[in-house]
Amino acid sequence: MNTSLKGLLLTGLLALGTALPAAAALKEGATAPDFSAQASLGGKPFTFSLKEALKKGPVVVYFYPSAYTGGCNVQARTFAVNKDKFAAAGASIIGVSLDSIERLNEFSADPEFCAGKFPTASDADGKIARSFDLTVKEARAGQKDSRGKDIDHGFAERTTFIVTPDGKIAATVGGLNPVENVNKSLEIVQKLKAG
Repeated sequence: MNTSLKGLLLTGLLALGTALPAAAALKEGATAPDFSAQASLGGKPFTFSLKEALKKGPVVVYFYPSAYTGGCNVQARTFAVNKDKFAAAGASIIGVSLDSIERLNEFSADPEFCAGKFPTASDADGKIARSFDLTVKEARAGQKDSRGKDIDHGFAERTTFIVTPDGKIAATVGGLNPVENVNKSLEIVQKLKAG
C-alpha cells in the first residue's frame, strides 16, 4: 500500500473514530468542571481560566482530537470564520485538545485554521477531557498529521459544551461533523442571548 493511500485510510479511520456520539459526556444542567490550562492565542502562550472567562459571558468549550488533522482543521476554520457571530451573542470560544502547547502555538496562529481568532488549550494528559466525562484514546505509533508530522498524543472525542456564566452546561453537542458542530453551537448561544 503506498504512503498516500495509507495516510488517507488513517485519516478516514480517525474521522470515523471521533465522529461517534458523546454518549458519556456531561449533560445539560451539569456543573462544568472548572479548569485552568496553558493555552495559545495567535501563537502567544498564556494561562486560560474557565472561571475568569465565564465572568464575561457564556463559553463554548470545544474538545477536538488533534490540531492539523482533517476534521479538526475544518472545525477550527469554521469557528474562526464565525467568531464574530459568537462574540455578538456574548460568547467566547476555547478549543481543547491533547496537543502540546508548541503545536498549539502554531495551530492557533495558522491563518488557514484558528487564524488568531480564538485560543486553544493544551490538555496534554487528558485530565480536562476526562473531567467532562469524555473518552480519551491513546496515541498510536505512526500516526501523522495533515503536514506529515508525527502525532505523539492521545485524542479526546469531538464534543462541544456551552457553559453559562453560572458554571452550568447549557448544552452538549456531540456526534456531528465538524461544521455541524460549530453551527449547532452558534445556534445555541444565539438562543441563550435571545433568552
